[in-house]
This record gives sequence, C-alpha cells and structure tokens, in this order.
Amino acid sequence: MSTTSKLILGVCIGLSGGIIMYVHLKQDSDIEKLHMGVMKDLERQRRRKIENIYLLQQQSELTREFQRDIADKTKDGNAMPS
Repeated sequence: MSTTSKLILGVCIGLSGGIIMYVHLKQDSDIEKLHMGVMKDLERQRRRKIENIYLLQQQSELTREFQRDIADKTKDGNAMPS
C-alpha cells in the first residue's frame, strides 16, 4: 500500500470515528434536553395544581361568606325581593 493510500485510509477512519462520536454525544445531549423538558413540565403542573387548590379554597371561603351574608339579611328581613 502506498503512503498516500495509507494517509487517505487513516483520514477516513479518523473522520468516521469523529462523526460517530459526534452523533453519540448529540444523542446524549438531546436525551438530556428531553428529560429536562419533562421535569419542567412536571414542576409547572405541580405549581398549577397548588395554585388551583389555593384558588378553590378562596372561592369556597367567599361562597361561605356570601351565604352567611344572605342568611343574615334574610333573618333581618332585609332580603331583596326576587
């Protein structure tokens, strides 16, 4: 085999190895990004759930207050006619 052939073969092998390594590293990076996206989504859902529970509690308290006010007005005879 001539020196030129050996050199070209070495360059091709090195380039192929570099491409394979790049593809594997890129796949690992993409998998990590996908995993981080899932984790962010789970955290976002958890925060939304907490916020929704808080809002539901506030609405329940406001409903109880409103019902007490209506009951008090009805007892006092100040209820507005329908």
